[in-house]
Amino acid sequence: MFIDTYKHVHCVGIGGIGISAIAKFLAARGKVVTGSDAFASRITKDLEDRGIRVTIGHTAENVPPDTDLIVYTEAATEENVERAEATLRKIPQLGHFDFLGALSKEYRTICVTGTNGKSTSTAMTGLIFEAAKLDPTVFVGSLVPGWKDGNLRIGKSDILIIEGDEYKKKMLKLHPETTLITNVEADHLDVYKDLEDIEDAFHQLGMQTSKLVLQNIFDFDRHIYCQEGAAKDEYFATEFLGKPKYLWFGKPQKRMREIAGGWQRLSGIELQIPGEFNMMNALGARSIARAYGIDDAVANKALRAFRGIWRRFEKVGEYQGATVISDYGHHPTAIKGTLAAAKEFYPESRIVLLFEPHQHSRTKELFADFVTSFAQADLAIISEIYHVEGRVADEGEVSSRDIVEAIGSERVSYAPDLRQAEERLRKNIQPGDIVIIMGAGDVDKVARNLVPQD
Repeated sequence: MFIDTYKHVHCVGIGGIGISAIAKFLAARGKVVTGSDAFASRITKDLEDRGIRVTIGHTAENVPPDTDLIVYTEAATEENVERAEATLRKIPQLGHFDFLGALSKEYRTICVTGTNGKSTSTAMTGLIFEAAKLDPTVFVGSLVPGWKDGNLRIGKSDILIIEGDEYKKKMLKLHPETTLITNVEADHLDVYKDLEDIEDAFHQLGMQTSKLVLQNIFDFDRHIYCQEGAAKDEYFATEFLGKPKYLWFGKPQKRMREIAGGWQRLSGIELQIPGEFNMMNALGARSIARAYGIDDAVANKALRAFRGIWRRFEKVGEYQGATVISDYGHHPTAIKGTLAAAKEFYPESRIVLLFEPHQHSRTKELFADFVTSFAQADLAIISEIYHVEGRVADEGEVSSRDIVEAIGSERVSYAPDLRQAEERLRKNIQPGDIVIIMGAGDVDKVARNLVPQD
């Protein structure tokens, strides 16, 4: 294995969900692992409890003298002082997906990727393979209940399941035997030119894999793969295993629903978690399982037991008689899907939402979609946009206040920061409410403030 030549690996940005998984994987392989991050967190504490030395703050002195490999988060640019020190000392450096890409060459790799749903689909797939005793290694961008390493499962087989990040086309660094694409939508328009550019990237991924499964594609507007010669109005690609020949863009949703006769009857899958989108996630995971000879009965049992993952419609607890849910959704489609799931699961309850938009460029490019995303919330508080370090700095061009003004409803209000958002939320919560704390930034802290964790 390529990591066998290294003894001491220093991880820059070790508190991130992706780099922390790599740190735990390397430690389990007997490597000396150290790391640094800008802030202390639940994740850094967990790493320290495992015996990994973590330094808060970045300095050149953090890089130990015997370091022979740096693994870094893509948020740490070449100007990062620890990376600059590594360059000065000629220490090899690998980014998050450079590392996973190298690792994927040595396994039968399954890549799970797409605009939405990839963390849940990755976790579902890993749990099914675990239940089938195929003993996979899994890297997922969340924490999975029942896995002692949370965002990582270390197996002994030759199967590796990786959540593939589409930002900056990082998933193209992987070398998958099989790929599951959940859906394709406009997002990350700070690095992609437009939707067609995004589609081209996923097409490239499909062309560099041997088997392809498409999961939610029929629920979106344009993107679907077809077998050569397949009837365009009949092929809905829920379970296409093979190398794609070309792209076809169309709208097969209506026909899919006519054929399926409803998700539950089509699938035979029962879930504890709500939402049609989660049923689609489950179908995609089961399709991957079928490709590896796993019986549907095994897959269905694993899916029935699935309780969800960290910050994906995660039931955190109760606050003054209200149920508090934390969710990572930050794309308009994810917001709509989560609110619809909440209405479906809790039809008699008032849905109260605190949403923190993630990244100014995303908010600007998808502004019209965000304005229509909150219709199913009975009360919504929209906090100011979370700035992502290392992304396009376009503060001032758009604000959450603009979204609230465009919606023009008394049930939707603006908060200039999370502190004030939390204060307003606490004043408005009523017994029996379903309170959803949503966003990919640090808004999850509000959920943990409402329901302190042990």
